[in-house]
Amino acid sequence: MNVAIIVLYLIAMVAVGLWAARRAASTEDFRVAGRRLGPFFYTGTMAAVVLGGASTVGGIGLGYTYGISGMWLVMAIASGLLVLSLVFAGRITRLKIYTVSQMLGLRYGEGIASRVSSVVMLAYTLMLAVTSTSAYASIFSVLLPIDRTGAILLGGAVVVAYSALGGMWSITLTDMMQFIFMTVGIFLILLPFSLYAAGGWAGMNERLDATFFSAGSMGFQSIITMFVVYGFGMLIGQDIWQRVFTARSPEVSRWGGTVSAVYVGLFGLAGAIIGTAAAAVLPVLENSDDAFALMAQDHVPAGLGGVVLAAGVAAMMSTASGALIASATVARVDVVPLFKSLVTKQDDSRPSLTGDRVYLLTFGVVVTIFSVLVPDVVTALTIAYDLLVGGLLVAILGGLIWRRGNSYGAAWSIVSGSVGVVTGMAVFGVMANAPIYIGLGVSAVVYVVVSLATRPTQGAVLHAWDTRLAGRGTAGAGAGEPDPAEREAAQNPTAGPTL
Repeated sequence: MNVAIIVLYLIAMVAVGLWAARRAASTEDFRVAGRRLGPFFYTGTMAAVVLGGASTVGGIGLGYTYGISGMWLVMAIASGLLVLSLVFAGRITRLKIYTVSQMLGLRYGEGIASRVSSVVMLAYTLMLAVTSTSAYASIFSVLLPIDRTGAILLGGAVVVAYSALGGMWSITLTDMMQFIFMTVGIFLILLPFSLYAAGGWAGMNERLDATFFSAGSMGFQSIITMFVVYGFGMLIGQDIWQRVFTARSPEVSRWGGTVSAVYVGLFGLAGAIIGTAAAAVLPVLENSDDAFALMAQDHVPAGLGGVVLAAGVAAMMSTASGALIASATVARVDVVPLFKSLVTKQDDSRPSLTGDRVYLLTFGVVVTIFSVLVPDVVTALTIAYDLLVGGLLVAILGGLIWRRGNSYGAAWSIVSGSVGVVTGMAVFGVMANAPIYIGLGVSAVVYVVVSLATRPTQGAVLHAWDTRLAGRGTAGAGAGEPDPAEREAAQNPTAGPTL
């Protein structure tokens, strides 16, 4: 019964993609769902994309190991989403762009800051997609008579199929199905059945020691680092910003995102409680991440257990599809034009729906192959997240909140922050907490010092930036592209180092 539900779920994902393909009539439809999502769809798709396998399977695994304190990973994600929604989402929505690097180009002028950031962002989104795709194996290989490679190929094929058919429209509609499965599977099925199996709160208290009920048992330093890496990561990730771009208005992105953040926080608490209950019921597990699947199979009735397992698959697929379209968009809009301009001194690329589909399909195949070849991507994802936050956070947030920041400051902060992260990893180890703090500290100091030591950004660039922030300035230009006046200003910033 559980297997049948999973198979039906996968078929439904592809069917939704086929139906949604009719709505993708332009590149804007494909990349950002036509910027037309209202509160209901926006809230669901944002919650779905930030809650991946790490939040579901991993969050319950942390609950199994640390008890209630296991909630902090997902709470960090919720806090970052909350800050993004309340403080920055309205301004981001009004920019009418497609990528984070385009924001840097508008704010500082087209130069090395936006170009370097696009390469770092592509590396991050690719590794996020690989990690999410690899996670299918944890469920499919248990339920179905296939090995890890077959599990990855099956999950990857479904995600690539529905994503390539309708782009962000397909992803939005499948995200809504995934959001429903996640809500029902975790909150309405797995949580109550796990508590029942453990004998309720009293039963857990009898079987487990007091550390499982302490919010700080994970350790203060580990908790803070989670907020730094994942909370800040929510503020600047392309996969998250691309969802913000889908909102039909700044109000939708602000308040829809806020509701999503509250939902994500409750999801994290539920996962930690489920993991704590699993520790009482399954006291000896070699891999704590197995707690999710074992609780669903052994302590939830057949059929309902399939819904729970589908919820886990939904979490993985929503994150994988979000990272996949983010990778394809960054490559199409930022990275490939960059390398073309270095060779031919001009970018002759033109947006096309077919081209976007080809990019997404190509990256889908690449991600699936890498997922099969690389069995352990946790280290690679840690590197990507540390470089993303340590290298890009200061330049991006600085551009949004500090007017004196300029292109030189942004460019050197990205380079120095990235070097600081890599150096920290070489000295303290890839999985250590120190590299992210070194990168952030160096990046912040360099950004401020270099910006103050060089000339401010040219007035024309800031005027074009202000115009975009006010929701104007796109007339006569393609959505997400600067108008002629903006382009001229961006290409001639006062402090604009170029490659």
